[in-house]
Amino acid sequence: MAPPSGIVSTLLLLLTLQSYGFLLSFASTNVYIVYMGERKYEEPELVSESNHEILSYVFDSKEAARESILYSYMHGFSGFAAVLTPSQAKLIADVHGVVHVIPHRFLNLHTTRSWNFLQVDSHIRNGIQSRSQSGIGSIIGVMDTGIWPESESFRDEGMGDIPSRWRGICQEGEKFNHSHCNRKIIGARWYIKGYEAEFGKINTSDGFEFLSPRDASGHGTHTSSTAAGGYIENASFRGLASGLARGGAPSSWLAIYKVCWATGGCSSADLLAAFDDAIFDGVDVLSVSLGSPPPLSSYIEDVVSIGSFHAVAQGISVVCSAGNSGPYSQTVINSAPWIFTVAASTIDRAFPTAISLGNNQTVVGQGLYTGMHVNKFYPLVYGQDIASIDADEDSAGSCESGTLNGTLANGKFVLCFQSRSQRSSTAAMGTVLSAGGAGLIFAQFPSKDVSLSSGSLPCVQIDFAIGTYILTYIGTTRNPLVKFNPTKTLLGQQISPEVAFFSARGPNSVSPSVLKPDIAAPGVNILSSWSPAYSLLQSSTSANQQQPSPVTFRIESGTSMACPHISGIVALLKAIHPTWSPAAIKSALITTASIEDQYGQSIEAEGAPQKKADPFDYGGGHVNPNKAISPGLIYDIGTSDYIRFLCSMGYNNSAISAVAGASIACYKSTNVQGNLNLPSITVHEVKQRMTVSRTVTNVGPVNSIYIARVQTPAGVSVRVKPSVLLFNSTVKKLEFKVVFRPLLKVAGRFSFGNLYWEDGFHVVRIPLAVRTVLDDFYAVT
Repeated sequence: MAPPSGIVSTLLLLLTLQSYGFLLSFASTNVYIVYMGERKYEEPELVSESNHEILSYVFDSKEAARESILYSYMHGFSGFAAVLTPSQAKLIADVHGVVHVIPHRFLNLHTTRSWNFLQVDSHIRNGIQSRSQSGIGSIIGVMDTGIWPESESFRDEGMGDIPSRWRGICQEGEKFNHSHCNRKIIGARWYIKGYEAEFGKINTSDGFEFLSPRDASGHGTHTSSTAAGGYIENASFRGLASGLARGGAPSSWLAIYKVCWATGGCSSADLLAAFDDAIFDGVDVLSVSLGSPPPLSSYIEDVVSIGSFHAVAQGISVVCSAGNSGPYSQTVINSAPWIFTVAASTIDRAFPTAISLGNNQTVVGQGLYTGMHVNKFYPLVYGQDIASIDADEDSAGSCESGTLNGTLANGKFVLCFQSRSQRSSTAAMGTVLSAGGAGLIFAQFPSKDVSLSSGSLPCVQIDFAIGTYILTYIGTTRNPLVKFNPTKTLLGQQISPEVAFFSARGPNSVSPSVLKPDIAAPGVNILSSWSPAYSLLQSSTSANQQQPSPVTFRIESGTSMACPHISGIVALLKAIHPTWSPAAIKSALITTASIEDQYGQSIEAEGAPQKKADPFDYGGGHVNPNKAISPGLIYDIGTSDYIRFLCSMGYNNSAISAVAGASIACYKSTNVQGNLNLPSITVHEVKQRMTVSRTVTNVGPVNSIYIARVQTPAGVSVRVKPSVLLFNSTVKKLEFKVVFRPLLKVAGRFSFGNLYWEDGFHVVRIPLAVRTVLDDFYAVT
């Protein structure tokens, strides 16, 4: 029997919103961001006067100019967002002092076990959590879909008083008042002007969204509790993954910036306003699990790059997700060098689910199936065999939207195969559900990422070999039957970490000399707190069906889940080393990261096919938090270095001066991008001898001697000068050069290696990525 139409429509909406990639939208733009660089005025009145003066060039009256403005950015940087026509925007772009006019766009949103897997544990003596007192003193700002303040993760028992330096507010709204902030959630704001300027007012009468910091979709609650949630006993998702749940920095404070909406994504104008406020409020870390997919904008056109640049200039570490467009090359996003960009990896927890066939054979897939149809066999069909009249059979075989015959699918379990046009089991669930199917078996490339079954449609994922076996069973059996057995939770019996299939990959498509992603962290099957609004809405639309209790914890995957792991670790490091710059903290984590799994083998990357992971998969490697406490050496970068980097990107002097808030005269210099003091070296064009310089700062024992060791990338020779570094009480910083020479007279592909500095105790490693090219490779003959 098919579920009632009310349930179907609701669940299809939920399934669509789960796959946040659908939320990106280039709106029919009538909102523009006018970016004017560094902050120019202290007084709000002068800011407004300046903005109105600029708008007077294109509006007939001050009243019209005033009504057009959505936001005035005044704390961390200068500019405004306004409703303009394309011709008005073009005129304003030529006004003196305007760096760039940016069309409005929408960005998409990209635990019980993961922190133990990382050995972030207060019981480890001298470990990062005990040394930092679980992050006391750090404030983590989270830009996401808001927060569910009643979650146990955000209780304030044992939390310290709100710091006097905090300047944020607790902004009220629908079902959210001052009492929902406490000594854990010390600030909460929400932003909707950019969203509503494009799409109109949000209808919240159905209870699915709240005009307040309250989280309707669950994504923000999940990321916030992953970064800094408190301790919760016996947490689980419907009995799966049960144990003690906690965030990485449970004693850190949280500041919430709701910039994303369950009904349509994240407005760039709203996001930039949140960056502006967060800089003023006084956060220490910003966790930003969102971004725009390729093609990427330049760094002074991308709002995440702009906002994060000004935040980092104020000493705020900005941690962003790398994106979920993997495993394809050049898909990594949030690629500016001042951003800490995080790839997603697996942990050692699995969810095996047995599939029993009518021929008494059993195969094993993976799922999050909690036994809604346990001990009952169902008819089994292949999607291609029940294609609707006007559907292509291949499309039906992968269960693309609208391709299944509802009469033939009704009450049956459906086998579907992943394809180029249908990568998502979540989307396939929506197709089967709308056709009245009872369950889904989804055959796909091998991946440990488990899609969450909807409230009434169980799903088990298998690889293509098992899928082919089941297809053969269907084809050779008159009445094929199947049943799912309840999922089990299995710990410590699968090799991890591995880079997740979906995790976006390098190289960097904006600046190839900047290695991205920076690092990998757990982002697959992560259990964390969740907003119960989903399940509450589902219950309200159900007819005469017993509903499960509201979901307060949920298992999710994505670089969105990896990002807050690093955010929490950064908060711990800031508590231990409060004077370290964002670049120093990033360096400490990258140079101590691991490139081996828990069994000492090279980390692998899921893909088609699976392969040995390289720096374009995981940057410096998989995060190793406890080692980052004492990295030995750091590669530090200041704002002036980033300014020189921007000069090398070809921006003009006036634009750079506005960004820097000072008069800047860019001058031509060789290999500025390659010489940016990153904890990595990427040379995308080695034509002949090339030299790259780096400077390291000693943060270990005063008198230290470091010796260089190189794992040389294939196709080049590498020489380090000097090969020995001697530090003492007067020498704390030293420069070295790395000389690359091509050994092949061909245009090569990227090859990878490592440069180590070792003192007998510290091992300071940076990745090398090198590609040889020929001067005359494209010469016309």
